[in-house]
Amino acid sequence: MKLVVLGAGESGVGTAILGKQKGFEVFVSDKGAIAEKYKKVLLNNNISFEEGKHTLVEIFNADVVMKSPGIPDDVSMIIDLKQRGIQVISEIEFASKYTNGLIVGITGSNGKTTTTMLVNHILKKAGLNVGMGGNIGESFAEQVAENNFKIHVLELSSFQLDGIEKFAPHIAIITNISPDHLDRYKYKYKNYINSKFRVTENQTENDFLIYDYDDVEIAKWLSENKVKATLLPFSLTEELKQGVFIKDNSIIIKYKTEDKIMGISTLALKGKHNTKNAMAAAMTASLLKVRNNSIRESLEDFEGAEHRLEPVLKINDVHYINDSKATNVNATYYALDSVKTPTVWIVGGVDKGNDYLDLMPLVREKVKAIICLGVENQKIIQTFSNVVDLIVETAGAEEAVKVAYKIAEKGDTVLLSPACASFDLFESYEDRGKQFKKAVREL
Repeated sequence: MKLVVLGAGESGVGTAILGKQKGFEVFVSDKGAIAEKYKKVLLNNNISFEEGKHTLVEIFNADVVMKSPGIPDDVSMIIDLKQRGIQVISEIEFASKYTNGLIVGITGSNGKTTTTMLVNHILKKAGLNVGMGGNIGESFAEQVAENNFKIHVLELSSFQLDGIEKFAPHIAIITNISPDHLDRYKYKYKNYINSKFRVTENQTENDFLIYDYDDVEIAKWLSENKVKATLLPFSLTEELKQGVFIKDNSIIIKYKTEDKIMGISTLALKGKHNTKNAMAAAMTASLLKVRNNSIRESLEDFEGAEHRLEPVLKINDVHYINDSKATNVNATYYALDSVKTPTVWIVGGVDKGNDYLDLMPLVREKVKAIICLGVENQKIIQTFSNVVDLIVETAGAEEAVKVAYKIAEKGDTVLLSPACASFDLFESYEDRGKQFKKAVREL
């Protein structure tokens, strides 16, 4: 059996290692240059590869193709593969066949990284044998090849879910749904929503779907589609018959029994969206028989994800916050909502079909100046020029921070929350966040 892996990043190289271990003849093909660290792994494992090109003769000779989540479904090579009847799947689909471990699959437009890290933190602290992977950290496939984890906690992007056939997590979480990546879904929001719900499509009556009860799109989808899994919603506004809710400012889990987990004031992560992430994580841990005390302790001492509302420094009584991971409008909405002081907002990058009007009430109330950090800023300028007097265009993190330093006054917040992808001026949102932090530290 021949396995062709398209894309030699974290998921590709992990799949190649697992494929070789399972007796496949493996060929890795990357259109770009392969990073040194991944090339080393391929060479050490005697896996044949090519870079800077795709040799179609080799690729079309595959029995199964694993494509990197970064490659769209509508490129001609992928269409050709499918027309030839060659199976094209994601790393998640490929690797899940080879593990007996229980899988927790976490998706959503925002909050999935934090929720994944929270679940992993609670389970680890409770002494369970757990590995974290997927869209975060180490490749799931490589973990299946090299570790014998009893539980896999996976962050799943919609692109990874697009490439599944039989993949079924025992516990699925959908944190929320808001428009994102619409450029990959023919600008149809419905396609993107359906993609997220693939996380539950192969679940059975013995599995669980944890989701945001307050989310309009999720509620609408569930009213129109059947789900086999047991539904366990979480809500900030309703007392639920079954699921997680808030009562007297405490998190309550109601499933078989009703248990008070903790007061929300003692959660390590602040903000309504983080309360929801904590509720989803607590429900998951409870299903996996973690004691309530242990869940509470973990939620009290958790340290957040880098680049997500990450405090950097306070200079001249001005707070600098790195929220580079906010690559869509909804994430930025949470960020602006959580800031309580006048804000100098650094925004912009590669627009994925954003509608900035959702941010208008918050911008009107809190934002005193906008600093554009992107190549194409027209849409931002047009949307907000009537409500924000000062809008400045900059060409990099260092310049943006210097301008912000001049504008910000005592008691203000400088917030990097781009609402856009980073690929115009930066390698990734991590690179953007790191450059921002470096520039702030050099002030």
